[in-house]
Amino acid sequence: MVAGPAEPSSASSPSSELAEADAFLVEHPVADGYSGLPWVLRQLPRYDLELGEGSVDTDVPRMRKGHIGALFWSLHLPDGLAGERAVGATLEQLDLVRTVVDAHPEGLRLTYSAGETTDARNCGRVAVLLGPAGAPAIGDSLGILRALHTLGLKALTLAGASWAGESGLSRFGEEVVREMNRIGVLADLSGASGETVRRTLAVSRAPVVCTRSAAAALRSHPANLPDDLLAALGEARGLCMVPLTAEQTGPSVRDVADHLDHVRAIAGPECVGLSGTYDSGAAHPRDLTDASCYPRLVAELMHRGWSETDLALLTWGNVQRVLRTADFTARAARDRREASTARIAELDG
Repeated sequence: MVAGPAEPSSASSPSSELAEADAFLVEHPVADGYSGLPWVLRQLPRYDLELGEGSVDTDVPRMRKGHIGALFWSLHLPDGLAGERAVGATLEQLDLVRTVVDAHPEGLRLTYSAGETTDARNCGRVAVLLGPAGAPAIGDSLGILRALHTLGLKALTLAGASWAGESGLSRFGEEVVREMNRIGVLADLSGASGETVRRTLAVSRAPVVCTRSAAAALRSHPANLPDDLLAALGEARGLCMVPLTAEQTGPSVRDVADHLDHVRAIAGPECVGLSGTYDSGAAHPRDLTDASCYPRLVAELMHRGWSETDLALLTWGNVQRVLRTADFTARAARDRREASTARIAELDG
């Protein structure tokens, strides 16, 4: 059993705990694993993220208040898009992100590596990382995967692909994962079947991530992970990024903290991260309604006795480690392996 929150100290108050959380996040900002902002912005006739945008959960002022240093911008698409339509819509999403970042140079910077992400944070910018994209974005083509990576893609969600189903990865699916390792694209396993998770952990030489997964032992949801998969993810030094959504974690800050406690206990402190999942259409817990609210969550974790070391891994360090390791793995893999020309019909036909 995971221990519950510590009893409140008579020497502390909510305001002092929040001030302590703010001070901590100045030094150790949040690397947020998922934002649905691109699709929301696509629907707006005009917006200004630098001044503040009331029609979204995530603008520059709120990211600064929430101490967000890096943010993965999802390229996911509405259900039903496949084939050339999915590829084209993903490219349009990617182009939109570049346009938005270019229009907000004082607040945002597009980054492609752990080092660039840290540099952006040190310059007072929010580092924008491209992805995850959905598996339909590559159209069963490794060439399209490489082209998207050249344009900046950092993560691809395997769930929903014909080659990553309930029975696990097909032969082509395994080749997709190897090619992702070779070029430095992270495999996102949120929503994937248990067999796909297990096989990807066996095949991948780079860390995998679950950009929107909490603990199934605490709350049943298709994207939440049972303890055996959390333990396997920890052994593989992957990363489970717990979403701040009422559906997956519960209606309160305490519920989210319970999931973070549980994932840390099962997978380890080096394998747990944060995923705001703002602007995704999901409902959020009370007091975690937009991107400015991270200090409230960190204050709750401090109240529970999380060490500064574990908190620093949670907010920033674990994402940096995964990005660095993926880049190192890719450099080594390119020395051993040529670009794959495999086709799905050849391997799975």
